[in-house]
Amino acid sequence: MPTYPDPVALYPEVAVEGSLAAALRAVAVREGLSIPASATASGSWHDAVVPAILPHRKELRVSASHVERRWFIRGCERDQGLALIEGDTVYLAQVVRVAQAWHDGVPLTEIHQAASFVKLTGRFEVPDRDPAGLVESEWRHLRTEAAEVDWPEYHALIEAAYAEPRLRRPYPFTSHWSLRFSTSTRPSLSRDVLVCLHPRRGRDYIVTMGFTGQELGETTTAAQAVSLAALTLPADLDAVRYGAAGPS
Repeated sequence: MPTYPDPVALYPEVAVEGSLAAALRAVAVREGLSIPASATASGSWHDAVVPAILPHRKELRVSASHVERRWFIRGCERDQGLALIEGDTVYLAQVVRVAQAWHDGVPLTEIHQAASFVKLTGRFEVPDRDPAGLVESEWRHLRTEAAEVDWPEYHALIEAAYAEPRLRRPYPFTSHWSLRFSTSTRPSLSRDVLVCLHPRRGRDYIVTMGFTGQELGETTTAAQAVSLAALTLPADLDAVRYGAAGPS
């Protein structure tokens, strides 16, 4: 079993207040702010949530590292549960200011400008659940992510796929860094677009039908892989629809 540092030594302000949520509220008061932070079911010491007044935002999740003094934030949109903002910092007051902005409905770009530790994932808010907006939001996230990872082949694949109108139309998603598509958005992805593109580090690309299905070919460039994938799309591909979750 791993041995973690004494949480009281790492987070004395949490120890004083009794929970992370209470510590957030106390710091907010000192900063002249007011956030309705509450504890989560997973544990009051290392986790807390702050609700948002905008109905299309989920609660901002605040968590504390077990191994070093560091706070993490994650703010997701309501319908797909995908992150809009993420970040980490050693300063609890910075977390409180971000939590206040998230709660008050401050635009994402302004939250980032006010707190440099906040990372924008590339996704933007689509309050009306417009499928075309959700498609473009996810493409922007994938392009943002691909530009940041140290994997030239993956970056090239995402950019080439985005540049191909036939592949830019369906909803994109990745699984184990392989690019896939759907005619419905999350949370309920469809299975009617089987083509899958696999980048390989320092090597070529593989195009398959299904994640582990029939291999359609190997190519030396991302553009060739994208062209091959585009040829497999049905001519009567359905327009993207919102993938509403079924009954639980």
